[in-house]
Amino acid sequence: MKHVNLPYITKITDSRIEARGIKTLLFRYPRAVDPGQFFMIWIPGVDEIPMSVSYISQDIKGITFRRVGDATTALYKLKPDDMIGIRGPYGNGFRIDGKHILFVAGGTGIATLAPAIEKAISKGIASTVVIGAKTYEEIFFEERLKNHNAKIHISTDDGSRGYKGYASDLSKQILNKKRERFNSIITCGPEPMMKKLLETCGDIPLQASLERYMKCCIGLCGQCCIGEGLRVCVEGPVFDGKTLKNIEDFGVYRRDPTGRKIRILG
Repeated sequence: MKHVNLPYITKITDSRIEARGIKTLLFRYPRAVDPGQFFMIWIPGVDEIPMSVSYISQDIKGITFRRVGDATTALYKLKPDDMIGIRGPYGNGFRIDGKHILFVAGGTGIATLAPAIEKAISKGIASTVVIGAKTYEEIFFEERLKNHNAKIHISTDDGSRGYKGYASDLSKQILNKKRERFNSIITCGPEPMMKKLLETCGDIPLQASLERYMKCCIGLCGQCCIGEGLRVCVEGPVFDGKTLKNIEDFGVYRRDPTGRKIRILG
């Protein structure tokens, strides 16, 4: 494991359907990973793509993802004993401290946050979790986190489960009622959601995990740069609220594979 930038070839040990179109793959990987870091996953003959780490133990790691394009569709079709390549982990993870943390996840963002929630609870930190999805069929990891005694709030865009509306709006209600109880907010999900959280968190420190198109993941190509030369693969993917307030692109633009700026639809 000395050469972190060469793929480590490993077998998939297990696969699980978590929700509609969402799957977890588990595999053996000996390197230590901090919650919030990510892997580059090589799908032989297809592509290499960045993936957050959703399961962290000494020997077994996991990724959880939505089937959305050619690469994730190929990954979705893999089964136990199929081979994949792993590079990483890369980037900076979450700082997990204080007495009470509000975790806010939108879409598949809960896959990134789950290991951080489990670590917080293992440290005796009270953890309130908002899980947001478009509909109840896309909610996952609820029982996993309840088993660790996290306090769960659910929001769905269509009102099919829990609060009808966005996770950011539900979080605002929770903050307005219990602002003094939270030492920090940790979030992952659509950038417009996280931008709204940043605008409403007041003086509560916020950490957000960003997603950008990545190629090298070692800070050389500049494809994932945001703000004043910040590289999501190196300085991120987790950024604090003070940094994000100075990044004009946050919640507004992303870049496509050619580097062209694309407006993010909120």
